[in-house]
Amino acid sequence: MAQRTVRVIMNGVTGRMGYRQHLVRSILPIRDDGGVVLRSGDRVTVEPILVGRNAEKLAALAAQHSVSDFTTNLDEALSDESASIYFDAQVTSERKKSILKAIGAGKHIYTEKPIAESVSEGVELATAAREADVINGVVHDKLYLPGLLKLKRLIDSGFFGRILSVRGEFGYWVFEGDLLPGQRPSWNYRAEDGGGMVLDMFPHWNYVLENLFGNVSAVTAKAVTHIPERWDEQGRRYDATADDAAYAIFELEGDVIAQINSSWAVRVDRGELVEFQVDGTHGSAVAGLFGCRIQHRVQTPMPVWNPDLPTTEDFRSQWEQIPDNAEFSNGFRAQWEQFLSDVDAGRPHSYNLAAGVRGLQVVEAGLTSSAEGRRVAIEELAS
Repeated sequence: MAQRTVRVIMNGVTGRMGYRQHLVRSILPIRDDGGVVLRSGDRVTVEPILVGRNAEKLAALAAQHSVSDFTTNLDEALSDESASIYFDAQVTSERKKSILKAIGAGKHIYTEKPIAESVSEGVELATAAREADVINGVVHDKLYLPGLLKLKRLIDSGFFGRILSVRGEFGYWVFEGDLLPGQRPSWNYRAEDGGGMVLDMFPHWNYVLENLFGNVSAVTAKAVTHIPERWDEQGRRYDATADDAAYAIFELEGDVIAQINSSWAVRVDRGELVEFQVDGTHGSAVAGLFGCRIQHRVQTPMPVWNPDLPTTEDFRSQWEQIPDNAEFSNGFRAQWEQFLSDVDAGRPHSYNLAAGVRGLQVVEAGLTSSAEGRRVAIEELAS
């Protein structure tokens, strides 16, 4: 069987997501395991080209991980005809111009989200990719995680009957930086640098909702900045100008209602940092990133409201955990493997830049709803 090597330009690998999830947990393991095995039995392996702004950091990463090529010059990397894929994990504000350059150089595109800072910019990217006939993909990592894969299995089996609602809780306390260092980059809390909960997380919620339950047709949201000042990586105080929490209602096709709270200013009282409860006529489930608990209609208890007596039932013990009866790969790696297979076969990737545009539509609807205090319907864009 044949083996082919794909060279991937990876821009933004000195950042947290680009380094941990995409380089260390995806591309390098694929390389070190001999590549992706295709249905034909052939293999496609990868060689990364690291791109960033700090030459010393790049050199250290390249040496640490046995990567031969790195550069601070994106144009130089894009001029390499042996590299066929461009990946972007930069800060959002730098993404559009770099992706357009890569499309102009004829590279296939794989990118983190949000794909841009506005719907109009996203449409520009999607249009350019379509006109250049390059395969393009947007990271949809949560769809590949064990908890949501188990949830998808429940949906496909008809377990829920008619799905009524989805309730999501996401977030944790991000330290302000004075008492303890913040565990997220400071730019996330500055709107002028592309930060903000809505811009960061609503693209995630859109692809989770549309791929599991149905397209988002309207949004009602309130975005707030609970923590008005923070301290950056150098210990300098700065004004937090971006929203650090958002409380939203998403109306989905089929009359399903989804409510999702997202906050960097909440202390966790959940089994996982994100959980989705799905309620249907025949059953309910609570899914996190890894676990998924269920309660069928025949197992549903009959609580009686009585504020005069203490509750004696242990409601959480009345749910049944779905076993890990399949092997689950890292979600980022799993999608990388799918994207590499699609590029090798010359076929479109399921989660493309158009999906990224729909995520930005939900972002803009959420921000408009919050600013104007109203429900915002989402119009279908022309293809």
